[in-house]
Amino acid sequence: MQAASIGTANGAPPKASIPHINGRPDYDFAAALAKVSPQVQAKAKATAQDFEAVFLNSMFSQMTSGLNGEGPFGNTTGTGVWRSMLTEQYSRQFAKAGGVGISSEVYRTLILQQARRITQS
Repeated sequence: MQAASIGTANGAPPKASIPHINGRPDYDFAAALAKVSPQVQAKAKATAQDFEAVFLNSMFSQMTSGLNGEGPFGNTTGTGVWRSMLTEQYSRQFAKAGGVGISSEVYRTLILQQARRITQS
């Protein structure tokens, strides 16, 4: 998701930032962000990033499961444990660096759900 700034023609600082999804302004998401506290937003962002890391870890584990030979991906005693820790760290770093786009969609969904709960209360 990208954000576009809304400012005035005289060069004044932007008043608000509207997130974009698929190149179009996402007004529902912007309204939901306004309703949800920064603490809830931070928790939702962390949860979305963790979710993407779990997905990537599963993908990386499948990708390296059939590798044999020598070296770090060989088939020696203890390699399975080492490989699982390596893929876990890879997945966390990939998700932290932006991942493959899953976390932004999960984050949007979590924020929209939280805003609906606040509205219904």
